[in-house]
Amino acid sequence: MGAYTPGLKVTPGALLHFSRRLPLAGQVEAKKGDRVKWDQVVARTLLPGRVEMVNLASKLGVGAAELPDILLKKEGDKIEKDEILAYSKGFFGFFKSPYKSPITGTLESVSKTTGQVILRREPQPIDIKAYVDGVVEEVEPNQGVVVKTFGSLIQGIFGLGSETGGPICLACQKPDDTLSAGAILPEHKGKVLVVGRLVTAEMVRKAAQYQVSALVAGGIDDSDVRELLGYDLGVAITGNEKLGVTVVVTEGFGPLGIAQKTFELLKARVGKRASVSGATQIRAGVIRPEIIVTDLDGDWENAQDAPELELAIGCAVRLIREPHFGQLGKVTGLPVQPEVIPSGAKVRVAEIELDSGEKFTLPRANLELIEG
Repeated sequence: MGAYTPGLKVTPGALLHFSRRLPLAGQVEAKKGDRVKWDQVVARTLLPGRVEMVNLASKLGVGAAELPDILLKKEGDKIEKDEILAYSKGFFGFFKSPYKSPITGTLESVSKTTGQVILRREPQPIDIKAYVDGVVEEVEPNQGVVVKTFGSLIQGIFGLGSETGGPICLACQKPDDTLSAGAILPEHKGKVLVVGRLVTAEMVRKAAQYQVSALVAGGIDDSDVRELLGYDLGVAITGNEKLGVTVVVTEGFGPLGIAQKTFELLKARVGKRASVSGATQIRAGVIRPEIIVTDLDGDWENAQDAPELELAIGCAVRLIREPHFGQLGKVTGLPVQPEVIPSGAKVRVAEIELDSGEKFTLPRANLELIEG
């Protein structure tokens, strides 16, 4: 194409593949060909505990070389928080002061040279779940698996929060409805709640209070993102935020109605369980926030992968630069020769007709392809 045009997938049915990898080597709990459920652990490992370094010789008032002889534990021994590890010599054998372990874990090493001891906290178990219902397609020993499934996929523009899931529920009647935090109710606990054109910081806090799994909206104000995180996000790499609820924004920043195709797909899947991730990365190795609803009825395993999106006349696009940010349209022409744009740059362009009927020409890099 001569110019990079990112793609955004919104499809009612496609063969999907999800890599489920451990952050470090561990144990894979599934075999190739296994059918797995979304909440099934497919790989697990232990993350080494944090290290605590203590100059114990100094604290006890002894020489470094004496330290091993007065310790009540040996290297490699398990220790409990507040367990006495050693006593100071005291005064003529009296008034000995105990040193209690500040952690539960292991006495990892003792230095006769420096008098330092290294205490390591207990390892943290990490379980990687399948995330979606499907079949294990590939196994990478000690690392993880690839899960193959079939179903609906909605990719968003921006998200916050980690993987979650629950039944899809509509709090709005139309894709451009504007709701308040009062629309989020206790009965929405565990749901993936569609809230219209704008999600606010107040709505996120209310959803977390009621243990809503995820909020889906067309837009979010950057001021609300800053309020929720406590800092300016900058380059968007998200997914580890601890907000109590995951957020998926389908269109962009500001009050933007959910695209009609996206809303109709969500509406058609109401009541069905969705797997949701807010993880977003907009630079190399693009990661999109996503909503997946699996449908494993029928001969889905022999379905073909969806073709990669390609810019062509007639395809649906979203504009991702001002002054038309977030608007939808279709490609009506693709001039072969680069053209000079107002900034003076010579770039590949596309002729676009918006859903409103307005027509104009703009750089292909200002477009995002939409599947569906």
